[in-house]
Amino acid sequence: MAAVQVAASLPCGQPREAPRELSPEQDDGFRRLSARLRALQPDDSTMSRMEIHLLFDQLISENYSEGGGVAPEDVSALLVRACQLVPLNQNHLVSKVSQLIHRLLNRLQVVVDEQNLDFLLTYTISAIQQCSSWTHMEILQALAALVYCNGSKCQKHLPDLLGKSGLLMKLSDLSHSDPEVRRAAVHCMANLCLSVPGQPYLEESYQHVCFQAFLTILQSPKLSDMDDITFCMLLQNALKGIQSLLNGGKMRLTQTEHLGALLAVLKKVMFHGLPGLNIEMPAVLYPTPLPQYDGRSPVKPQQPESTPARPCVNKKKKHKVKTKKTHQGERAEEEEEEPCSEPEAAPGLSMDRASPCGQSAWCASPWGSQGLPVDGGRVAGREQASSPFASSSWKRVSSSESDYSDAEGGVQGKMRSYQAKVRQGALACFLSTIKSIEKKVLYGYWSAFVPDTPELGSPQSVSLMTLTLKDPSPKTRACALQVLSAILEGSKQFLSVAEDTSDHKRAFTPFSVTIASSIRELHRCLLLALVAESSSQTLTQIIKCLANLVSNAPYNRLKLSLLTKVWNHIKPYIRHKDVNVRVSSLTLLGAIVSTHAPLPEVQLLLQQPCSSGLSSSSSATPHLSTPDGWKTFPAGPALEEASLSSPKGSSEPCWLIRLCISTVVLPKEDSCSGSDAGSALGSTYEPSPMRLEALQVLAHLARGYFSMAQLYLMELGEVICKCMCEANPSIQLHGVKLLEELGTGLIQQYKPDSSTAPEQRVPVHRVVMFWTAMLSGPLPRALQSAEHPTLQASACDALSSILPEAFSSLPNDKQILCITVLLGLNDSKNHLVKAATSRALGVYVLFPCLRQDVIFVADTANAILMSLQDKSLNVRAKAAWSLGNLTDTLIVNMDIPDPSFQDEFSGLLLLKMLQSAIQASTDKDKVKSNAVRALGNLLHFLQPSHIERPRFAEIIEEAIQALIATVVNEAAMKVRWNACYAMGNVFKNPALPLGTAPWTSQAYKALTSVVMSCKNFKVRIRSAAALSVPGKRVQYGSLEQFAQIWSALVTALQKSEDTTDFLEFKYCASLRTHICQALLHLLSLARASDLPCIQETLKLNGDMIRSYILQFLKSGAEGDDPGAVHTPQERDQMVRVALKHMYSVQALAGDTARGVIVGFLEDILTIHCDSSGGQVVLHGPSDQ
Repeated sequence: MAAVQVAASLPCGQPREAPRELSPEQDDGFRRLSARLRALQPDDSTMSRMEIHLLFDQLISENYSEGGGVAPEDVSALLVRACQLVPLNQNHLVSKVSQLIHRLLNRLQVVVDEQNLDFLLTYTISAIQQCSSWTHMEILQALAALVYCNGSKCQKHLPDLLGKSGLLMKLSDLSHSDPEVRRAAVHCMANLCLSVPGQPYLEESYQHVCFQAFLTILQSPKLSDMDDITFCMLLQNALKGIQSLLNGGKMRLTQTEHLGALLAVLKKVMFHGLPGLNIEMPAVLYPTPLPQYDGRSPVKPQQPESTPARPCVNKKKKHKVKTKKTHQGERAEEEEEEPCSEPEAAPGLSMDRASPCGQSAWCASPWGSQGLPVDGGRVAGREQASSPFASSSWKRVSSSESDYSDAEGGVQGKMRSYQAKVRQGALACFLSTIKSIEKKVLYGYWSAFVPDTPELGSPQSVSLMTLTLKDPSPKTRACALQVLSAILEGSKQFLSVAEDTSDHKRAFTPFSVTIASSIRELHRCLLLALVAESSSQTLTQIIKCLANLVSNAPYNRLKLSLLTKVWNHIKPYIRHKDVNVRVSSLTLLGAIVSTHAPLPEVQLLLQQPCSSGLSSSSSATPHLSTPDGWKTFPAGPALEEASLSSPKGSSEPCWLIRLCISTVVLPKEDSCSGSDAGSALGSTYEPSPMRLEALQVLAHLARGYFSMAQLYLMELGEVICKCMCEANPSIQLHGVKLLEELGTGLIQQYKPDSSTAPEQRVPVHRVVMFWTAMLSGPLPRALQSAEHPTLQASACDALSSILPEAFSSLPNDKQILCITVLLGLNDSKNHLVKAATSRALGVYVLFPCLRQDVIFVADTANAILMSLQDKSLNVRAKAAWSLGNLTDTLIVNMDIPDPSFQDEFSGLLLLKMLQSAIQASTDKDKVKSNAVRALGNLLHFLQPSHIERPRFAEIIEEAIQALIATVVNEAAMKVRWNACYAMGNVFKNPALPLGTAPWTSQAYKALTSVVMSCKNFKVRIRSAAALSVPGKRVQYGSLEQFAQIWSALVTALQKSEDTTDFLEFKYCASLRTHICQALLHLLSLARASDLPCIQETLKLNGDMIRSYILQFLKSGAEGDDPGAVHTPQERDQMVRVALKHMYSVQALAGDTARGVIVGFLEDILTIHCDSSGGQVVLHGPSDQ
């Protein structure tokens, strides 16, 4: 069935509502007229033609309601019958039937079946070919209505329409004499390009034909025979066509010429009709980091940007007059658009005027709510409301939807309205272009659309900021900001090269300085726009754009003050009358406190008094409350004692935390509730999006600036409890997320490598109070809320963030509660809950107070083994991580003098753990990396009593083979690193028959292969470390095996700089350190029979080995690799131990190898001591 667009309120591709019933009068009228039409027979008489004319006029003039319930088959049959009655030689009737097709398909919500669509297309195509040229306009209107969203159903007619000599190609050609017909033909092509999800799209060849045609139209100047309004409508149709190709057709602009040509013309058209601008663009923009041909010839002098740049309209504001709603939809002919009558927003006008799209619903920023599910329907609605592109910019404009008032004067006002819609269409097309190309390609054109220098007397290169600052239409300004946001989104890596420099004497400007200048200019322009803007919708877009910029800019590489300026400008808007502005302001503050945290500049800003920075920009925001009106929430044990007022001079450690707390828990003020249309009727709190955003800002502060958040720890605990007691699952969820962040911050403070001084940490007894309050409050209920699995999973994550030192001090019943709940939830059917529970158990098993509890460890092991069999990959990955942690606990318990844990731990459970880990080692990489870690720990933990049992022998062999296979296979590097680490753990178990078992040679062969040839140097390092683990010569196996290991390490030392990956070079020194350690370790264990092999390699590569060992003695390892020897004394001692061992080796008769090796080591020590000023102390004679 062919889908036909019929109403402006329905975007293309979205399902239409069921047809509504006509009133009895309408239904009778349509049925009566259609019955009369069906009763007519083809007749060429004058009377017959007059009757058909009359019937057509009556059908066209019938007052159909939008979405009227006329049966689709009746409409299809009527249109087909009408065409059958009209021969193609009757031009007037053909014109009339074309009007009928256009009228019915645009007015009624119907679906035309494919067979009738085929007939109607054939008829209209033939009509264009045979009828007089004056009928072409009406026929093309009918054709546009028929093909709308039906490109996939028109395949057989495409050669006639879009072929080399196709009708639409001829009629849209610049050489065609009638400009209206040319525009109507382009309109048909644009409608052909529209697609419906799930249906096939235009063939690629036709896509390129249409794209080239649209591009040619956009590149061509206005001809003298075309009036300005028709030209605007022509540009709109071409832009709409390209946008449809990029959106629905998923057309990929892979050729630089195509992309460059499109971007060049979009840059030109997006300034179409903008007062004071007349820019010339090259035919193609080429990717470059520097500004290109972009120039402009000013029509009239521009005022500097230090003053509000947009013209201020002082005309008296007219009240909007509600007019009859249009129903023409996207197929409606643009030439029927009415003059616009809505007064233009200007900086001086009232802020409480309706937004351009007429929305009043609040919207939560998608930037600030990532990853946290909220009410889906409301989010969708808010997103649509906040986006200037949400409603189609191609719709017919009625007097109630326009951006301009009649006071601007008839034709001129209408002209400016059309020009604004062209600019909006170009920006919408630009947005689709951004989404259809890779970001790394887009950033080649950065300088063409983003400013990098301020306007200082010379003409500034026009950019998206030019529109933001100078366009008189608030909707166009919002569109430009949305495009800029799309460019900034995900630009962190591109912008990371930016760096400010004070060196102004260079002969050229480095790219890093250019990008830094661009970032500064974006800050300057967006803050100018913020101060000058009066439209609440556009204001919201400015703040969202700033949030995107702040999230991606590298402030740690830029000069100070950028964030301070943003901070001081945005603070007044937190109390703005419009809730969308308030929400986006909090989003921006959240971006500031989360970017590159902690930043010293932001730390100082957080410590400012709450009134700081308000006066600087309050003059531009007349609807803000005074600083005294800010809600405050004094610290105290109970929320009920909170007060709504605070003295000006009150000392508050962090005003932002106080603001967020009051936003979440205190009733809203009347001064800012006027436009809170989205809040529940009778709600005493701020709208939900405001509270959610405030909770997220608190979470950001807890993550990046915990030293500030810890001052409010107990108070935040009460806020969390209040949130978890609410009915809104989103509020509950964000409260639990905040709890997790606070718990994580406390854990970070107590880590051994923490930079927080002990006296600045939150005392353990206070942490115990905090968690006791949490576990006595609504947290257990959240853990058991099976109807909200996401909340349950987040509560499990929060429970895993308890400080280990505090857990042991919790009341006994609270400890039992945590353990019991987690073990119970491990049986959950929901994979989110099960994954979170598995992870939490993996955290608890490392707690010092629990890891020696054999019963808890065994229960946790059984729970984890069960989760390892789950169908969900995420559950298995978390379970494997927890199994690795549990086996780490087993290793830690081996060092305890009391052997009771090892004796009491079940051998059968160990066997099950080995079997599960072996099975998991064949799973996906996410699971495999921790499974091999667990295997290494388990094989290390095995006691002689286990190894002696027959049923363990087979499983040990299988486990080691699994590790060997993982080491040599081309798996992810993290997996292979873990496998090498695990192999080193296996070698640490003296009870295993290393050196005599058949798998010994396979294990060493795998490790030596990796140390010589693996592309990843970190894996090579871990392999070299594993090769130096065995502490006895017998564990290295036969003479041949020892020689192979020695030769492999020497080869690896030779190749330690051979890599094509630049990122691996930073690990070269660390790799050589580990290889030198391994070589010296082998020398300290070598037998007399091993020495000839060593002597041979010294003859060939002695100088190379000597130089690297001397370098090792001098500098050691670069980095903090575990197992590396760092102190000079330890490095020196390794050489002396090897030399002492060589002295003790009884040389074979006639063998000079021992003497050569001793001399080699003595030489190294002598050179090292000479260079370091030490003294060489030799322990025996040399046999040289």
